[in-house]
Amino acid sequence: MKTYIQNLREKIGTDLLLCPAVAAVIHNAEGQILLQEKASGEGWSLPAGTIELGEAPEEAVMREVMEETGFPVLIDRILGGKDFRYTYPNGDQVEYVVTLFRCRIVGAQQPILDDETKSLRYFSAADMPPLALPYPPSLLFGR
Repeated sequence: MKTYIQNLREKIGTDLLLCPAVAAVIHNAEGQILLQEKASGEGWSLPAGTIELGEAPEEAVMREVMEETGFPVLIDRILGGKDFRYTYPNGDQVEYVVTLFRCRIVGAQQPILDDETKSLRYFSAADMPPLALPYPPSLLFGR
C-alpha cells in the first residue's frame, strides 16, 4: 500500500513538499545517542520519518523507531521542533517540520533493520558523524 507521501509524489513529482515529521532522540546509559546509517547513502540520521494521515505525532515516532530499529520505545518528552529543507538523492524536495521526542527503549530486543537502515550505532557528542539533517546539538545532547 502506498503512503500519503508516495501518492502526492505521483502527482507533483520532485517539487517542494511540506511534510510534518518526527524524530527520536534515544540515549544509552553512557549518554551516547542512537543513530541510523541510511541504506540510501544519505549518511547518518536520527530514527525519523513523516507522520501518516490519521496518525498522532506520538504514534508516528514510536512506529518509525520500531520500523527502523526494531526497538519499542516510550516517549519521555518533546524536546522541540526544527524545520529543514532537504533534497533526496532522487531529486525529491521536502521542507520538513520536525518534532523531536526524547524516547527510551523498553524491553530487551535485538535491533531489526529495515530496508532504509544499513546499520545502527551509538555515538558520543565528540565522535558523532555529520547528520543528513543538521539537528542542533543542544537538542540532541542538552536538557
